[in-house]
Amino acid sequence: MNKDALKIIREYKKNNRLTQRDISEICDFSLGKTNKLFNELIKDGLLLKSPSGYSLTEQADQVMELYRVDNAIILAAGFGSRFVPLTYETPKGLLEVRGERMIERQIEQLIDMSITDITIVVGYLKEKFEYLIDKYGVKLIYNPEYDTKNNLSTLYHVCYLLRNTYILSSDNYMTKNLFNTYEFESWYSAVKAEGETAEWCLTVDRKDRIKRVEVGGVNSWHMYGPVFFSKEFSDQIVPLLEKTYKQPGTEDFYWEDVLKQNLNVLEMYINRQPENTVYEFESFEELRVFDSTYREQSNNKVLSLISSIFKVSEDEIKDIQPLKLGMTNKSFLFTINEKKYICRIPGEGTEQLINRDEEYWSIKAVIPLKITENIVYIDSKSGIKISEFEVGARSLNINSDIELFESMKTLNRLHNSNVTVPHHFNIEENILTYEELCNKSGAILFEDYSSVRTKMSELLSILKKMDLPSVFCHIDAHFDNFLVLPNGDLKLIDWEYAGMCDPVIDLSMFALYGNLNHDQIEKLMDYYFDRSPTQEERLRVYIYIALGGFLWAMWAQYKQALGVKFGDYTLIMYRYAKDYYKKSMGILMGETEYEHAKK
Repeated sequence: MNKDALKIIREYKKNNRLTQRDISEICDFSLGKTNKLFNELIKDGLLLKSPSGYSLTEQADQVMELYRVDNAIILAAGFGSRFVPLTYETPKGLLEVRGERMIERQIEQLIDMSITDITIVVGYLKEKFEYLIDKYGVKLIYNPEYDTKNNLSTLYHVCYLLRNTYILSSDNYMTKNLFNTYEFESWYSAVKAEGETAEWCLTVDRKDRIKRVEVGGVNSWHMYGPVFFSKEFSDQIVPLLEKTYKQPGTEDFYWEDVLKQNLNVLEMYINRQPENTVYEFESFEELRVFDSTYREQSNNKVLSLISSIFKVSEDEIKDIQPLKLGMTNKSFLFTINEKKYICRIPGEGTEQLINRDEEYWSIKAVIPLKITENIVYIDSKSGIKISEFEVGARSLNINSDIELFESMKTLNRLHNSNVTVPHHFNIEENILTYEELCNKSGAILFEDYSSVRTKMSELLSILKKMDLPSVFCHIDAHFDNFLVLPNGDLKLIDWEYAGMCDPVIDLSMFALYGNLNHDQIEKLMDYYFDRSPTQEERLRVYIYIALGGFLWAMWAQYKQALGVKFGDYTLIMYRYAKDYYKKSMGILMGETEYEHAKK
């Protein structure tokens, strides 16, 4: 049936007092076209004319039921990295815009159109969305791949729900309700870009069917906002979604990539929206422009803290950019008065692993050595730290002999600085702590854990019999924690685990973090001691590599139980524990004797 005629019926179901002129304005039809469509509807028995106006027939109601929207799916699994630090606490879709949470505004707009079958696909901070079940009767479905794949994966996990379906993003904001109880064709909302844009731009035919999608364009209509799938469209796209999802190399695909590649068979139309109707906030700065409350008071505790420390208003905290999420912490860059800073926020479960008071005193102790970053603020309770950003700095290149040499000299300088702190790093106590946390959290341990644990106890007993030196150590001497400045100087950052310990433990931890092979470890010791190590020194390095590998494998297993993913990190650390146990015993027994004992 003529889709334009159906739109007239849809408007009459909303308001049966409309005139032809009203319909002309609402549907953007000419008066001549409107009159012609009215006559067709009367002729087809869908519209009745009387002295008092027009009314729909029962047949019209039956026809419209074929086009009733069945459901809506809201994609809400992603992190929203460009909205840090807000999204460290709150998923992007749950942020308030002009007093309303974006996802709630969309849900209410759907319900206003009698669309109550609403599914939200969640991932990051999924628990934050649970209250919506009680408030609106929605359903939640979890996407376990939210942090490794793009939104093709998100839609794939609910593709069995696709019928006459709206597809929404939780972080869209529409100033007016774009939804309807009835829809007659598949469409993608679009807005007009003025000038050059990097958005997904649309080329359409005379009937407004989308014929081509290109990334980037000039003065172009581009995808922006909600989408509607008709039942016919859903039936066609589902097998294409499934096929593409299962192909290797599609981890970064959007579901729109499937549309883009199959427009020859998928029929979708442009749904043009006027300016200032649809908003997809691309950054925190864009949100600040739209909603002035975010310039004045964001209700974010970290931004409020920064504002207080620097004695500036929140709108003076600019150029906020997320840094790569660390294994322990979350960090972001920001600028105040054209100077850059880094804010570190402790990650999940770190309160169980790190003593923030000890970190505080370690940083205070090392500042006079001028080998660390310039600390602006550190809170010994929350662990939040703010430091100056070293412009032009980069991480240490462990494949550079010169930089490897300099890193060992930096550690040597630290160890010989006579700096002391009241706390110690005890590797045995830490192993026991992580074991307890793993047991409480239900972490899955290695199959041969018991036998390897016995071997670690054997190494600990060997250390206890030695007369070990105790100096101030970094403990977390990861190559990423060495900053190489533009002038070639090195700085050592992140003192979360620092304490008094045997100095060679820093060599062992450096080797572990750098995933160094045996020859590289030997070179490491030569650089540190400025000579070949003694067998006793080599033994201590090997033992700490084994114990450190075991310790960090346990640490990562606990973090994994909290939902943090580490890839093959646990396997690598556990293998160091086993291999360097063997090397340690080889030194103690002599290689030949040890090989004989193994047999």
